[in-house]
Amino acid sequence: MDLQLQDKLVVVTGSTGGIGKGIATSFLREGATVIINGRSEERVQSVTEELSAIGKVHGIAADLSNGEQADVFIGKVKGYGAVDVLVNNMGIFEVMDFTNVTDEEWMHYFNMNVLSVIRLSRAFLPDMLEQNSGRILTISSEAGVKPLPHMIPYSVSKSALISLSRGMAELAKGTNVTVNSVLPGPTWTEGVESYMKGAAEAANQELEKFTADYFKDSEPTSLIQRYATVEEVADTVVFLASKQASAINGTAQRVEGGIIRAL
Repeated sequence: MDLQLQDKLVVVTGSTGGIGKGIATSFLREGATVIINGRSEERVQSVTEELSAIGKVHGIAADLSNGEQADVFIGKVKGYGAVDVLVNNMGIFEVMDFTNVTDEEWMHYFNMNVLSVIRLSRAFLPDMLEQNSGRILTISSEAGVKPLPHMIPYSVSKSALISLSRGMAELAKGTNVTVNSVLPGPTWTEGVESYMKGAAEAANQELEKFTADYFKDSEPTSLIQRYATVEEVADTVVFLASKQASAINGTAQRVEGGIIRAL
């Protein structure tokens, strides 16, 4: 299927590894020009050089949880032309005891996971509406619908992104601009692989059996009973950015293998 993304300008935040890097890679394979982002200048340049073997890619380092750095980032992006697709992927997560989470830690989560999305969407949505064309895709999580008790700040921030995306879709009503959130479930990234290998070794088990048991014990409602691949999540995002998905708007697209047990 030709997704007609050749030469489209795509911004993917938090794209020096994991799902973000996978999304950038999938767009490049479709012929898009991609701007990748991360907080480390060294890491951004390294990944930019790596992905340049696939297609046309630019790297801009910035901590988008910082308003001033976000403004500089936005200015640099606009120097490349009109943005056709904005993928808000940057975010943090960790296991936290709810009763011990401080106000400062809550604000840090919202700065990283929510305000970073607001800053970029606020900057690029008006331009998309003016040109009557564009896509904004925000990576939320199944935890935004099924909050995790050991990751409440993360879950709450991801719920906020679903609401934010729907609200922006309402602002784009009647135009050719669409805004959607994407809800990945457990996904096999480099970080997850490293963690699971260590946990399997500590339990003196083979990785394959340890992973299978994890889904039986911890994610029994999963219908696929495995981790999603980065490519499965990335390809969903790329499809939603295409013309073929032009009637999909204001949705929270699940890519979580059926963990959310609801219609």
